[in-house]
Amino acid sequence: MISAQRIASPFAALRLAAAATLLLAALLAVSPGPARAEGSAWDDIRQQLFGSEREILPAEGVIALEAPYRALDAATVPITVTARIPQTEARYIRSLTLVVDDNPAPIVGTFHFSPANGIASISTRVRVNAYTNIRAIAETNDGKLHMAAAYVKAAGGCSAPASGDQELALARIGQMRLKQLGSWRQNEVSEAQFMVSHPNYSGFQQDQVSQLWIPAHYVRRIELTLGGREILSFDGDISISENPSFRFFVKPQGSELLRARVVDSEDKVFEQSWPVEVEPSS
Repeated sequence: MISAQRIASPFAALRLAAAATLLLAALLAVSPGPARAEGSAWDDIRQQLFGSEREILPAEGVIALEAPYRALDAATVPITVTARIPQTEARYIRSLTLVVDDNPAPIVGTFHFSPANGIASISTRVRVNAYTNIRAIAETNDGKLHMAAAYVKAAGGCSAPASGDQELALARIGQMRLKQLGSWRQNEVSEAQFMVSHPNYSGFQQDQVSQLWIPAHYVRRIELTLGGREILSFDGDISISENPSFRFFVKPQGSELLRARVVDSEDKVFEQSWPVEVEPSS
């Protein structure tokens, strides 16, 4: 498992290295060029995350990554990682790390799973700053790594203005919603959607009125539990889109409380809980 502290270091180093180039491109409205050659950015990112000794295997049979070849909105690019193996005590996906190679903070974050998920599939939205590869690296409980990649054409997602009113966004910060998707049955795999209202400022955006740079302010930790069991957590940074939203799976054991705890980069803590509705098993 990759800790929040371990993720923060590569975020900071890679973000500072790319900041000058990103801001110059944004100011001059430079059109994106061809994607970097394979390995030019990824080698550094891989070293920061996993070191040079660990083998990364193909994704086939473990995960599949779906992302649009050309994104409609670079600030909210939808991606889905589908697990090809069930979550059992004997074998399961324990973490999933998302990477956008050419973002100023390329490590989007890491999701942590458990057998309580039933299946470790996840859908979310990310920022994409240039034509680039998006990667999903799954770590199974035996310590093996498996990677899927997709090439996405999008640009400017990290410096794109926030979609709404800044004062209103800050007033709503920390508000959460949970949706039960479909019918939930006891001890059966069920799907949910979680969203937290947060502007997730990247540090590369300008206030449209004052033209001043907006400091980075983003969700860095999300913890979800069901009936006291840890079902999903996320350690992240600026490359997750504003108002982070996750679709995930869980196996409810009955009428339980789903609790959420969110911590942002200013150490503000937001908590909320919901009773879940479970139908009798078929």
